[in-house]
Amino acid sequence: MAEALKLVEAPGGATKELPRNIEAEAALLGALLIDNRVAEDVQMKLKPAHFFEPVHGRIYEAILKLLDRNMIASPVTLKPMLDQDEALKGLGGSAYLVQLTSSGASLIGARDFAQQIYDLALLRELVGVGRELVENALDTSEDVDPKAQIEAAEVALYRVSEGEGEVGSVKNFLQASTMAVQVAERALNSGGHVSGITTGIDSLNAKIGGLHNSDLMILAGRPGMGKTSLATNIAYNAASRWLRDEADGIPPEKNLGARTAFFSLEMSADQLATRILAEQSGISGEALRMGKISRQEFQNLSRAARELQELPLYIDDTPGLTIAALRTRARRLKRRHNVGFIVVDYLQLLQGSSKAGDNRVQEISEISRGLKTLAKELNCPVLALSQLSRAVESREDKRPQLSDLRESGSIEQDADMVWFVFREDYYEMAKEPKMEDEGAYAIWRENMERIHGLAELIVAKQRHGATGKVRMKFDAKTTKFSDLAEGEYADYGYD
Repeated sequence: MAEALKLVEAPGGATKELPRNIEAEAALLGALLIDNRVAEDVQMKLKPAHFFEPVHGRIYEAILKLLDRNMIASPVTLKPMLDQDEALKGLGGSAYLVQLTSSGASLIGARDFAQQIYDLALLRELVGVGRELVENALDTSEDVDPKAQIEAAEVALYRVSEGEGEVGSVKNFLQASTMAVQVAERALNSGGHVSGITTGIDSLNAKIGGLHNSDLMILAGRPGMGKTSLATNIAYNAASRWLRDEADGIPPEKNLGARTAFFSLEMSADQLATRILAEQSGISGEALRMGKISRQEFQNLSRAARELQELPLYIDDTPGLTIAALRTRARRLKRRHNVGFIVVDYLQLLQGSSKAGDNRVQEISEISRGLKTLAKELNCPVLALSQLSRAVESREDKRPQLSDLRESGSIEQDADMVWFVFREDYYEMAKEPKMEDEGAYAIWRENMERIHGLAELIVAKQRHGATGKVRMKFDAKTTKFSDLAEGEYADYGYD
């Protein structure tokens, strides 16, 4: 068998070798060739790259290919697939495959062998990360950024802890297409054409298909439009759907909800909790803060609070986070609570690295790239709120455009989707004429009644779908967004 790679010299002249167990690898392959059903227990976790001996990894891969074709994997059926493998020839060729099946005792410990092979592969990845960390730390050139090195080390360690490392960095087309088919199957089975995580708003789900893993979504709007309210609504809906699907026994891969992390750089955790309680109890947030509620309303509030106790929604209200610190905290939440959806409120309150200096455009570019990288790294959707420039206010039509995104064009470039929330009644309210002018006041009032409580979500960019508008209701009392009922507001042009 191949010699182990040599590392550093140990005291006394002994050598350290990478962790491996060649015998366990051979025993597992023998068990697989004796009883193909063993693959059902190990193939989801164990990959060919986890084997230390490369030829063992190739044998394992060939076994899985045969099983995928509904063929029996045996030394006979493997022979034509591995005839040209020079390393296998050196071990005896097909005779080595027969030798692997010589001990039926390996069937008893097949799962344990697979677990040990997997664990040792992670240890080898950890050795590689440690070696690179030491080499980088010894570099004392002027352009070295220690904080960047720490961030890179955290990323590498996170990947090892998730069982990925270099193993999960490259996927062949079969793996990628299989994942794509699974996404389509999820949409088909949902009945609501939701292939990602639900937003809880059917009209929005129908437009975007839900929130998709590794996507960065930007939700932007002028102050007072309801950005935080909509983000809070979506975060609550995703977390509550996770709880409901889990209670119904739906497996995690088919769950339409997600455990959610909400990074609130603007509001405190109790203020966000008050918003969610107001939404779910139907009580005004202002009334809650001022205590202007009846006994019955307090009972509704208590009921809502009890129902929300188990909600998998985690709020981090640490102010002044850097993008590096946010990513570190997000990884920790992913590891500890299996968070599958992240909300950041809001992007401009994050800080970049010291390298950006006073260049705010460069800093925002770094932050938007960091959020997109986080979405890919954790393989979950990230929804980041963003401010808009004042250019909106100078136009007659106040509906936002992509060019209104504040401070950096890279936000639009890095985002997979860009949403704008717009409420016409907010601007119409400012046009209220004096009551003495009865004619103008009557026209204004009629127009306000027509558009009151209506909101538009403008999908200005969607990398994998069409753009357009989603029309919703907005309850200013509870700050809750919801679908329009069928036929509702038909006179406003809503179908």
